Amino acid sequence: MDWIKKIFKGCAHKFSEGHHHGNYVEDPHPQFNAPSVSGDAWQELENEDVDRAIALSLLGESQKGRKVIDDEYQLEEDEQLARALQESLNFEPPPQYENANMYQPMPVHFPMGYRICAGCNTEIGHGRFLNCLNAFWHPECFRCHACNLPISDYEFSMSGNYRFHKSCYKERYHPKCDVCNDFIPTNPAGLIEYRAHPFWIQKYCPSHEHDGTPRCCSCERMEPQDTGYVALNDGRKLCLECLDSAVMDTKQCQPLYLDILEFYEGLNMKVEQQVPLLLVERQALNEAREGEKNGHYHMPETRGLCLSEEQTVSTILRQPRFGTGNRAMDMITEPCKLTRRCEVTAILILYGLPRLLTGSILAHEMMHAWMRLQGFRTLSQDVEEGICQVLAHMWLLSKLEYASSSNVASASSSASSRLQKGKRPQFEGKLGEFFKHQIESDTSPVYGDGFRAGHQAVYKYGLRRTLEHIRMTGRFPY
Repeated sequence: MDWIKKIFKGCAHKFSEGHHHGNYVEDPHPQFNAPSVSGDAWQELENEDVDRAIALSLLGESQKGRKVIDDEYQLEEDEQLARALQESLNFEPPPQYENANMYQPMPVHFPMGYRICAGCNTEIGHGRFLNCLNAFWHPECFRCHACNLPISDYEFSMSGNYRFHKSCYKERYHPKCDVCNDFIPTNPAGLIEYRAHPFWIQKYCPSHEHDGTPRCCSCERMEPQDTGYVALNDGRKLCLECLDSAVMDTKQCQPLYLDILEFYEGLNMKVEQQVPLLLVERQALNEAREGEKNGHYHMPETRGLCLSEEQTVSTILRQPRFGTGNRAMDMITEPCKLTRRCEVTAILILYGLPRLLTGSILAHEMMHAWMRLQGFRTLSQDVEEGICQVLAHMWLLSKLEYASSSNVASASSSASSRLQKGKRPQFEGKLGEFFKHQIESDTSPVYGDGFRAGHQAVYKYGLRRTLEHIRMTGRFPY
């Protein structure tokens, strides 16, 4: 036992001072001579030495035990501190949201010194590291796919295999409102809810449908807050793209009127009588509609009218100019008295609409005039409006095909050539597609269902046979 050994070492040290190997030898240089003692006295002296040695041994063992306990406590405290530091540096992101994949990191155990960074494929060692997505990373290697900066946030987003800061993910994938340019808010269920135009795919907050945000009276797009639409005198708003090709007065509409007449003549449907064409404001058009005894009107707003009654109509003589705040001003109008010389007294078109929309409305109203001049009997609403929409659709299609094909020779007259000369803005072609889409997707029983029935009949039997069947029966052929 250790304390027994210390007893004998103590005795040896007592009687051979200056030697540390435990061997009892005589000191060659004594400082004094030991007195002679008897056997009992020696025994008593030896017992005192043994007691002293035992006490010293016990004291040493006590100090050693206390030191061992202190060392064990310090070691446990160091281990707890090390674990706390490791956990503070080794964080695991929670499951993701916002249309990102959900991840629950699984623990991966590697011996110390064998952690390989998933970003740079080098050993991480004992420095700081991240443990997420079932892999280890250097903090500087765990980067955002959008801004390429390290992701140090506790939460991050995923799209496929790409990592993003939450802010970068939102900027890239969270839809913004095309009207207010803010992120579209989530509804109470936490889902992103927005409205979108079926043709233009313009996304906007649902609140803009009720906060008075104006729409273009032509293309129906909502007015962005950083873009000023043009305000017409009758309260309508016109976007700048539609304004570029807008027809503003009666004189400006004459080349388009001649183009429509040539289009009908090309279909062997020449309009024999001269029918006056007038561009009017909304109020004048509505007043003229009230004065008609018969007729069908496209709701929610009438944009064209074929008159058969004698009336006095206020027509636009000179187009307005646009001043402060993009408001129309200095427009000149004059009254025009319409007399009845035939079944049609005039065609009225709402002013301020783009060229292709004005032309399609004029083609529609010209079909009303042609049938009245040809003596067609009174037809049901869906048949008459349906076949007129078919002619408007045919004219639009001819304009779009002409614009998209530079190899097709134009057989139009000089008026039509002047109309088509020059490169129109690219947006005008998109507008034409939209107006065609409006006719095709109309949900009204009269204009929508009537067009689809008439279009199917013309596709199956041709325009001439379809018109003859309508004249004889008042219905579309099936």
